[in-house]
Amino acid sequence: MILDRILLAEDDDDMRRFLERNLRKAGYDVVAFGNGRAAYERLQEEPFSLLLTDIVMPEMDGIELARRASEYDPDLKIMFITGFSAVALTPDSGAPHDATVLSKPFHLRQLVAEVDRLIAA
Repeated sequence: MILDRILLAEDDDDMRRFLERNLRKAGYDVVAFGNGRAAYERLQEEPFSLLLTDIVMPEMDGIELARRASEYDPDLKIMFITGFSAVALTPDSGAPHDATVLSKPFHLRQLVAEVDRLIAA
């Protein structure tokens, strides 16, 4: 059985470990990075089903990561997680138009349900 692969970019160490651990428990293969630049480099090495990224990160923010990732792999599904509700994905932000946004704090069940929905779509 091949697991769906999630590329996770989250600069908060505790949040990244929490997401990685619980998405693995939900049956996903997760590869996690603390910044967008490292995540993008990994995306160029192997395929993923979903990019799960924080929006506000050092080096390369989540919007830039998502923009580059969707240019590189147009079939990649994208979900943003953010603690900054003021960060809006406007049409001119450059973010992929079909990306999903989940605002922190969120419940783990909500995250897994949204990931399941996106990957199944």
